[in-house]
Amino acid sequence: MRGADTRVVLGLHRSRHERRLLTGALDLGVTALDTSTNYLGFRSHRILARTAGDLLPQFTVSTKVGYFPWRNGGEHCLDPVRLRAAVEQAAGDLGREPDLVFLHNPEHSLREGVPHGRDVLAQACTALDDAAAKGLCTAWGVASWNPSPLLNLIDPTAPRPSVLMVRAGLLVGARTLDAADVLIKAWDLGDGAVWGMSPFGGSTSAPVWARIDPRVFLRDSSRLSRVQAAFRAAYHLPRVSSVAVGTDEPAHLGELVGALTGEVEERTIQEYWRLLRDRLQGQPA
Repeated sequence: MRGADTRVVLGLHRSRHERRLLTGALDLGVTALDTSTNYLGFRSHRILARTAGDLLPQFTVSTKVGYFPWRNGGEHCLDPVRLRAAVEQAAGDLGREPDLVFLHNPEHSLREGVPHGRDVLAQACTALDDAAAKGLCTAWGVASWNPSPLLNLIDPTAPRPSVLMVRAGLLVGARTLDAADVLIKAWDLGDGAVWGMSPFGGSTSAPVWARIDPRVFLRDSSRLSRVQAAFRAAYHLPRVSSVAVGTDEPAHLGELVGALTGEVEERTIQEYWRLLRDRLQGQPA
């Protein structure tokens, strides 16, 4: 039986947005869909509405704002006016208000030395909070590929996200895991408000998955494949309730849904995290 604290989110990062994938997801009980304004060449929302508009009411839909079309393909911006307009356009293009809108990789515009970074982040958060208050989306969050630059920019007086999405899984380094942990505490987020993404570091066919056996992290390692074990472990590195994962194949999605029956050996996970920290501390500055 699937754990009550775990959920698969179908991510559309590299997806072809085919209708058969969405119907296959629904057949598997996967009813959460995650996309972004910049996916599929900034056409994700419109294509979803055109090819599967009748299916979207059966999903909770999350999307992301922060990247905008530009001459070289895209630019990142945290201007509050542009962010609010992007949320409004997302709702229009989807044909419905998103259930959740993430501020997409705010660290992209908040690199070290950016003037008034704390104010910039606070204003961006306020823009999304206002959008939710006005009914343009149900809730808002922050999705961060590299959360470390955000740690010194959190304004306790600014609106707090209801969800944080970060990288999760066995290929995530100690620095990112620890930074996510700091943000979770700073924003007072419970386990149910933290999502993971990129659980395989980009691809299940990467050479690393042939060299390691993630089943060592499970209590009963005989029932699941290596891919399934890696996916199941991702819910504990860091601890998240949902993992957004991309695929174009319903069969692969079904394999991942089946992974949720696995039981993780928590002590092994904690030992692995400690080893990552020890290795980081042992590296030269």
